[in-house]
Amino acid sequence: MRLQFLVAMTLAVTPSVTHAAIEPGQRPPAAPAPALPDGAHDFDFEFGNWTAHIARRLKPLTGSTEWVEYDGTSIVRPWWDGRANIGELKVSGPAGKIEGMSVRLYDPASRQWKIHWANAADGALGEAMVGGFANGRGLFYNQEMLGNRAILVRFIFSGISPRSFRIEQAFSADGGKSWETNWISDFTKVD
Repeated sequence: MRLQFLVAMTLAVTPSVTHAAIEPGQRPPAAPAPALPDGAHDFDFEFGNWTAHIARRLKPLTGSTEWVEYDGTSIVRPWWDGRANIGELKVSGPAGKIEGMSVRLYDPASRQWKIHWANAADGALGEAMVGGFANGRGLFYNQEMLGNRAILVRFIFSGISPRSFRIEQAFSADGGKSWETNWISDFTKVD
């Protein structure tokens, strides 16, 4: 909605430009893209200590409805004056423990964030989820392999308040036509 408003306002205040005749085979000049808001501090809400409750689908995209739950902590620290941050997640439950780290970097040229995830179990830094925040929600996407097939991955940050927020991860095996949620994280601020 905000982007539509920005586009409409840009068109309303942009003066008309008369271009010289376009020769056959030439393309008209491209209109400038509307400026995206500076999101360099979009993750400031998350700095600090949190309790974490996680529900994880055991076998995503298989039709399974079996979920496991974990509880623990999350600590997020700012870097580069907030234009980067590192989050440490430590949770455990009947299915075991998860120790992970998120590395989030802001790209001022694209005005988007890149979120990388690393799991202590394999020591690998994952492909970046790319996106940003608008209207109190964060949307991030990437493409990964699940077994031997390429899938789309989506993160949604929602319910953001000074005391709590939620992250949901979903997979799509059909190019984004449908999504299956497989990870739900609820965070509550620690005083």
